[in-house]
Amino acid sequence: MIGRIHGTLLEKNPPTICIDVGGIGYEIDVPMSTLYKLPDVGAQVTLHTHLQVRDDAHIMYGFSSKAERSAFRALIKVTGVGARIALAVLSGMSVEELSSAITLQETGRLTQVPGIGKKTAERLLLELRGKLGADIGIAATPVAGGQSDILNALLSLGYSSAETQKALKALPADVDVAEGIRLALKSMAR
Repeated sequence: MIGRIHGTLLEKNPPTICIDVGGIGYEIDVPMSTLYKLPDVGAQVTLHTHLQVRDDAHIMYGFSSKAERSAFRALIKVTGVGARIALAVLSGMSVEELSSAITLQETGRLTQVPGIGKKTAERLLLELRGKLGADIGIAATPVAGGQSDILNALLSLGYSSAETQKALKALPADVDVAEGIRLALKSMAR
């Protein structure tokens, strides 16, 4: 197994990049989160990798962190989730957001990722519950019962997970759902 690759970045053709290592160009599929962190073409780059060997192809996937690679490996172990869906999940949310969604059992956050339907999201929540955070060394930030409802409401309105988490931190702990949504919307409008 090839666990890490270091070389010169030759091309960026999302979701595939090409890295020159000793005169050999390796094509590597990466999530968008990794792609955005890459330097300009011609610069040196190091990625943590996962090599998938199939009958018809050998496909390498690259990640900017070990946590991202661990999350990818956990995702592809889920029944019905392949590498493309796992890349889509990691492109749509950070590892911390994914871990939080799994811990809090939030189907709505997962269904916002293109290619993830309600049944796939429920399967992810079921099969990864209690595993993802421990595997990658990240503990999700707990959200109180009422705040979970506020979070889901904001997500359904189209706000990003990062925006909603920031707004939730500014809310009083004992706020009711309706007032919490109002206050969160007001703080995000600033």
